[in-house]
Amino acid sequence: MQVQRERYLSLLDSGRDRNDVIKVITGMRRVGKSTLLNQYIDRLKNEDISEDHIFLVNFESIEFQHICDNNALNRWIADNIPKDGQNYVFLDEIQNVEGWEKSVSGLQIMQNCDIYITGSNSKMPSSELATHISGRYVEIKVYPLSFREYLYLHPSDDIEKRFTDFLKYGGLPAVDPDSDETFIYGMLEGIFNTILIKDILSRLKTDDVSKLTSISRFLYSNIGNTTNIDNIAKTTGISNPTVSKYVDEMCMAYLFHYSERYDIVGKRYLKTNGKYYTSDLGLRNVMLSNFEGRDISRPLENIVYLELLRRGYSVRVGNYNDWEIDFTASKPEGTEYFQICRTLMSADTYEREIRPLRKIKDNFPKTVLTLDRLGLGSDDGIKIVNIIDWLLEKDG
Repeated sequence: MQVQRERYLSLLDSGRDRNDVIKVITGMRRVGKSTLLNQYIDRLKNEDISEDHIFLVNFESIEFQHICDNNALNRWIADNIPKDGQNYVFLDEIQNVEGWEKSVSGLQIMQNCDIYITGSNSKMPSSELATHISGRYVEIKVYPLSFREYLYLHPSDDIEKRFTDFLKYGGLPAVDPDSDETFIYGMLEGIFNTILIKDILSRLKTDDVSKLTSISRFLYSNIGNTTNIDNIAKTTGISNPTVSKYVDEMCMAYLFHYSERYDIVGKRYLKTNGKYYTSDLGLRNVMLSNFEGRDISRPLENIVYLELLRRGYSVRVGNYNDWEIDFTASKPEGTEYFQICRTLMSADTYEREIRPLRKIKDNFPKTVLTLDRLGLGSDDGIKIVNIIDWLLEKDG
């Protein structure tokens, strides 16, 4: 059973037959980029586009592993892509091909190719590709399953139990929460190690696994906490330049996302002490070897952060006159503010979470997300919403 990634499929649809724009699909390994391509190809076939004009090359498959550089890729293109008719070309995990960007640029010059490429490194569109195609691309970032998608793939009458599974095992499509737990964690550890070796160590040209693992464990332990390179270096005993370089590579491989702090009053980014969030809580739990299900405040914050990214927001850690707003989330049409709290049942906690939002005097929407089922509604215009309802888009 597969879940249709409708948000992403709609984005691909909106760019179909724009041969002047390359569709770049990025995201961490195993988030479902290859499955997304196959789903989109099925959609094309269902709309009577001939298979003779659809080309899928997965550079990690046995069939295409011999294509290691742009010269070999150019030969394949010359031998297989017809020069007449509209063609749809899908190049999967293209970062495995040395000099791939030259071949993609050449494909675009042919003018009869609608081009889709995937990769597991965020540097692809911002550096290598941009150098050769002068900005004629759109990046579509793919994340692990949303809770809504997760529930569709793993249906259950006990939604609360499924949400606990989601917190514990993460949202990678290949991970079945009903499998044996030892098998699940073995799979997650294998995914982490593959990312470490193929997407990070290979780019760093080092075999220093211990330092990377140490830094990643620090970041996993501190999701949702403000931190900086100095703090990481001091705690791990690794030099600042090495920490900075390794953290950058882990973010480029989408293991982590960095959220900057933003001064809401001064409308400016603050240079230090942002927050790191993991792409997948399952990877975090297997690397930290713990999930008690009690202290879930920061994992909840992490889930909301990823969901806001999925919904197309630019997400920052808000700062309002020394009051912290968990997230300032912006789209072209406006900004929203979010606080995330496990429960608002105590008066002190309620006041602590609501007060910073009350201080902000603009008219942008303000929401507190909680696991509570009681006390929901509105307080002086501030919405109080159950987090599971919000994730399932049942919050009205």
